[in-house]
Amino acid sequence: MDKQHQHTRFCFLSICIGSIALVFAISRCSISFFDYSLQKLEFSFQESELRRSFHNAGGDENRVVDSRDVVSQQILSIRSSNATLRIKPEKKKKKLNRRRMVEVGLSRARDSIREAASSSSNRNATFFNVDLPNTLVYRNPSALHQSYLEMEKRFKVYVYEEGEPPLVHDGPCKSVYAVEGRFIMEIEKSRTKFRTYDPDQAHVYFLPFSVAWLVRYLYEGQDAGALRTFASDYIRLISSNHPFWNRTSGADHFMLACHDWGPLTSRGNKDLFNKSIRVMCNANTSEGFNPAKDATLPEIKLYAGEVDPKLRLSKTLMSSPRPHLAFFAGGVHGPVRPILLHHWKQRDPDMPVFEYLRKHLNFYDFMRSSKFCLCPSGYEVASPRLIEAIYSECIPVILSVNFVLPFSDILRWETFSVQVDVSEIPRLKEILTSISDEKYESLKRNLRYVRRHFELNDPPKRYDAFHMILHSIWLRRLNMRLP
Repeated sequence: MDKQHQHTRFCFLSICIGSIALVFAISRCSISFFDYSLQKLEFSFQESELRRSFHNAGGDENRVVDSRDVVSQQILSIRSSNATLRIKPEKKKKKLNRRRMVEVGLSRARDSIREAASSSSNRNATFFNVDLPNTLVYRNPSALHQSYLEMEKRFKVYVYEEGEPPLVHDGPCKSVYAVEGRFIMEIEKSRTKFRTYDPDQAHVYFLPFSVAWLVRYLYEGQDAGALRTFASDYIRLISSNHPFWNRTSGADHFMLACHDWGPLTSRGNKDLFNKSIRVMCNANTSEGFNPAKDATLPEIKLYAGEVDPKLRLSKTLMSSPRPHLAFFAGGVHGPVRPILLHHWKQRDPDMPVFEYLRKHLNFYDFMRSSKFCLCPSGYEVASPRLIEAIYSECIPVILSVNFVLPFSDILRWETFSVQVDVSEIPRLKEILTSISDEKYESLKRNLRYVRRHFELNDPPKRYDAFHMILHSIWLRRLNMRLP
């Protein structure tokens, strides 16, 4: 990069950062977070994935190892002079031993989970635990329980210090993308036992930038190139300051994004897209989402920083009458919704389906008064409507293609939701009315139970959303072997 280009880029980005500092000072939110659950250490992965190996890809143009390369220090100023790790020669052997102990600990965790999984698969075996009283909703409750205990005992996350808020170390806490900001806030708090400040004790390394804030502050017009550039520059910076990224080509690193453009941003670096763990709401397999290494982030909307009062768990909600068979209201976009609205928009009084609700009608009142809530994909596969249906105890009817459901490697979604192929949308009423009362009550009981896994708490509670997200990352780290 020549000096003139460096100077131009520095001026632009300095103005950008300066202009958002005041907004950040006003809007920064400090809230907390969320816990988890597996089949035969089977998760959703192939057995071959359990022995996946990553090696440094020599000659890969996306591997940035040369500290002489120009890094966009204009955006990514180093938060602390201690952020750069310098390995002294006399300590190198000790550090290697500590890294080896991390892998030994993971091996022991795998063995204990396999043992729990195999005992659970024995037909004569029974499982009951106060942490997981409802075993129907889990693929393998004993394996999940053991995996969770191992995570609590061992799992450590190193958070890179590089970068400054709001683009890094911050995120939205009061929006449709609230889960993105809440996770960043919680993992950076000193009170969480999962964070380590010793990178040699870490199992994974977190890239703490917020895609939602990148879109808000850097996106201009129709060009999303600035998002990819930022991701590329950030990885260039941390790989120049530390040895960890280059050691595994980013395989033990993770990014987290709820904004629709999370996948697009991750394309800023080939290894980030292909090898790193990407935790994203937009979990679309047709756009490169790989459930063997990537994890689905539940899209939890918190416009006021907390769940809408109408969706809070209460006796009123639990006893709410359900006169409507099914309900949907939303814009016509994406490939699925036009089909739904074509067949059912205001066609049947038992199934209120609207393009948009009139102002005097309340969205959550309809959810609370419906037995089933239709959850079609829009522009992207994910929608906050899925989690809102869980909160309102309205059985989700999932109408989507290529969507990997949140925590599906441990949860049996068929026990608390209904999945209908898009081609069957004309038969929706027939399908839903064929569900017996007994089956419906079972779905509803299970839905009420799994709510705990999709809630954001302050402070976090065991098995809530924060810990479930961490557990998804933990599972993927368990399923990789590093050199």
